[in-house]
Amino acid sequence: MKISARNVLKGKVKKISRGAVNSEVILELPGGLEITSIITNASVDSLGLKEGAPAYAVIKASNVMVAID
Repeated sequence: MKISARNVLKGKVKKISRGAVNSEVILELPGGLEITSIITNASVDSLGLKEGAPAYAVIKASNVMVAID
């Protein structure tokens, strides 16, 4: 796999919660951190995502905001 994004985090699928159109996919990263993504059900199916399977979080954004109270 070659991509232009530089933020690629390898993990495993911890949980998939399917909705009517989209699914919430939680990836568990090494060390126990989790990252959540909302993708279409069609994408879940075409990628063959299953709980426990390896997967990558690929992050490419022009902005990442940080906030505090």
